[in-house]
Amino acid sequence: QVQLVESGGGLVQPGGSLRLSCAASGRIFRINAMGWYRQNPGKQRELVAGITSEGMTNYADSVKGRFTISRDNAKNTVYLQMNSLKPEDTAVYYCNADHNYALGPLRTYWGQGTQVTVSS
Repeated sequence: QVQLVESGGGLVQPGGSLRLSCAASGRIFRINAMGWYRQNPGKQRELVAGITSEGMTNYADSVKGRFTISRDNAKNTVYLQMNSLKPEDTAVYYCNADHNYALGPLRTYWGQGTQVTVSS
């Protein structure tokens, strides 16, 4: 089993910054792609940013130029630097990771989520 634990959420004013972290632990063999999603009540979970094990990234159009995803493979940790935050960025943010054992199938794991609130 692999566990993901997010940290770094909180309340911030519009225009402010936050940095989210997500650390993987447990029986880790190979972590492939990692990503950040967000969700508000009554809405679908949406992709915010993703990063492959080689460091290739992709972003939702709404966060391009403001958010940066990165990862430290030695620490099995993914980060999301969020700048110029807007009230519409308010959501619960979840990290996920695709993992497999040896030649086994990929399985996606999710963190428990961390609340980000952007408000004055």
